Amino acid sequence: MHDARALGPEAAVRLARRGHTLDLPALAELMRTRAELTDRTQKLRGEANRLAKEGRTGGAAVRARAKEVKEQIHEVETRQKEVQRELTDFLMVVPNLPADDAPDGKSEEDAVEIRRVGEPRDYPFEPRHHADIGETTGILDLRRAAKLSGARFAVTRGAGAALERALAAFFLDLHAREHGYTEYSVPTLVTRETMTGTGQLPKFEDDLFTTAVGGRELFLIPTAEVPLTNLHATETLDEAALPLAMTARTQCFRAEAGSYGRDTRGILRMHEFTKVELVRIVPEENSRAELDLMLTHAEECLKRLDLAYRVVALAAGDLGFSARFTYDIEVWLSGQNRYREISSCSDTGTFQARRAGIRLRARDGAKTFPATLNGSGLPIGRTLLALLEQHQTPDGGVDIPEALVPYTGFHHIAPDGSSVR
Repeated sequence: MHDARALGPEAAVRLARRGHTLDLPALAELMRTRAELTDRTQKLRGEANRLAKEGRTGGAAVRARAKEVKEQIHEVETRQKEVQRELTDFLMVVPNLPADDAPDGKSEEDAVEIRRVGEPRDYPFEPRHHADIGETTGILDLRRAAKLSGARFAVTRGAGAALERALAAFFLDLHAREHGYTEYSVPTLVTRETMTGTGQLPKFEDDLFTTAVGGRELFLIPTAEVPLTNLHATETLDEAALPLAMTARTQCFRAEAGSYGRDTRGILRMHEFTKVELVRIVPEENSRAELDLMLTHAEECLKRLDLAYRVVALAAGDLGFSARFTYDIEVWLSGQNRYREISSCSDTGTFQARRAGIRLRARDGAKTFPATLNGSGLPIGRTLLALLEQHQTPDGGVDIPEALVPYTGFHHIAPDGSSVR
């Protein structure tokens, strides 16, 4: 959440780059009213203190005025709380300011390519879509998944399920053992306050799955960014302990409310999926360097799996609500002849820390807010489909990248879905 005092004409111009219109007159009116009420409360309290002293020797008039002032204080404080709630509600739906070097533009077409790594393969056959590979080998069953839960759910079996399990273990080992992240196991059901801390609420409530049991409201997380970042909500961290680097494998749940009719074939866009997430909490002045480092950690997953990809910087108008700068990694999908997003690595600056109440105690004792970073490292389903499409073989099977063989125990999935050791 923003400091209201920092939202002026310059901020309005920056927010316009991401398509948000900041209502400066409404904000100014709320700020003015709050200031007036604060001043009024202070004056009334001063008078109340004076009357309390006079009341020991004063007459009925003094006591009557003291009672009147007490009632006025209650009325003003009640109104003060209402205005503060209105101001908080106003600020809660204002997105983060985009970084100055975030490219101009409104959509994914405006992203700026940073680099390409690996070359898309040439096949002596027409490359197939991952849904066709999965169904013919029998390792992916979308029909029975729909019977269980409806559209946008998947069932994997045999070598497919083993491959998912292997990918998660491989990513966690890579990040924990080589990249220095601490592995966590975190809840997938969290409170409204937790969702608010990272910016999912209140703006995106329609895209979240909720539960209500015995009058208790909990939300299913859309990403492990939510619980990992909020592990330190309302805490004060010592600068000497930073950076904090955390990773977790969780199920993720998204209603995909704005994607009706998009990517309906296969497992690219699911209501439930598994993902390994990366979160870093760092001093704000180091955030861009730390983001670049996190990006290399996500990229290393794809390099080890011999998957061609590219990195792009998202346009200001395409940034997520909490992000001020985002790199997307897009993996090549041979069966679709295009790059598709597989990881987003974002710098949110102090935006999430302010919302979640994460403070930083500097070495000189001063208190400020740290920056938080998050990135996919990587989603299991999208990595699985990329493996199926990029590593498909002429016999109708799929080769397993060498780095993954110790985790799968096999190096090839045959056309009948059996694993070849």
